[in-house]
Amino acid sequence: MTGNVAGKRGAGVARWAAYGWVAGVLALLLALPLLTAGRLPDRVATHWTGTSGRPDGSMPLWAAAVFPALIWAVASAVVAVAHGRAGSATAWGGTVLLSMGVTLVGAQAAIVRANLDHDRWQDAESVTPWVVGTLAAGAAVGVAAALVTRRRVPPGARPSGTPPMELPPDQRVVWLASASNPWLYTLAAVTGATALIALVLTVGGVVEAPLWPLIVPFALVSVLTFGCASVQVLVTDQGLRVSFGPLGWPARRWRPADLESAHAEHRTPAQVGGWGYRLSGLGTTVMLRAGECLVIRARGKDFAVSVDDAERGAALLNAVAVRGR
Repeated sequence: MTGNVAGKRGAGVARWAAYGWVAGVLALLLALPLLTAGRLPDRVATHWTGTSGRPDGSMPLWAAAVFPALIWAVASAVVAVAHGRAGSATAWGGTVLLSMGVTLVGAQAAIVRANLDHDRWQDAESVTPWVVGTLAAGAAVGVAAALVTRRRVPPGARPSGTPPMELPPDQRVVWLASASNPWLYTLAAVTGATALIALVLTVGGVVEAPLWPLIVPFALVSVLTFGCASVQVLVTDQGLRVSFGPLGWPARRWRPADLESAHAEHRTPAQVGGWGYRLSGLGTTVMLRAGECLVIRARGKDFAVSVDDAERGAALLNAVAVRGR
């Protein structure tokens, strides 16, 4: 799999993830008030005073469902137009959509919960703690998205030619390769969406019993799977670093003195026992796709990672090990 093919696949996964996020948020904004219409007043409180926390504004039920959905649709359309003009994914657009989506859904859930089982909108409960929590969650998601999109490939990290085994003493070694698994991203998205929907239904009071037995395990699976769905391998004069996930954390490191040998080897999920971070008779393998793997022998143990251009990485690692010794 060449770098161009991997890049196209990654862009395709990101595009479909964006479509799913936009559609999912839109569905939640419309569904939350409509699914609980029988337990809401004809007009629902939509604005509260900052001092007393009492409601001082309302909307018809249909407007309370449509208005935030319309805001979301317009914001998504603006980001889509900017994306089309730029000709490539806009980092700020993804950050805005993630943060705004979390904020709007949280606010809608808070409004529904405050109005639930009240005959008049004037009797709605205060939403202050829920709004504070929603704003904090939206800001946290936005910061995390900004940190992810700011990650860049180090200059000169992709050399054009195959490096020789013997390097001049003054030549700096920098090599970066990466791999990702769209199916693991899909699993992370599905389990994460399930946890999010269950959380919104619980916070909004739509269900009688809290759905924490569903929320906690699905959220945990989503986070762990998302963290193992991509990997980056960096070879420098300081040795080898293998980092996981979009934030590059956690990471494993080997110094040149730790490296005994490196080579490229074809491996499959069946050989190592499945996908992700696997332990088997072949040692530790980070298996994201069948095919070429970079295999190192360090500290008396074997470690392999499925990554593009593994042969070149192995050649450079062997050179770094020799230089280190």
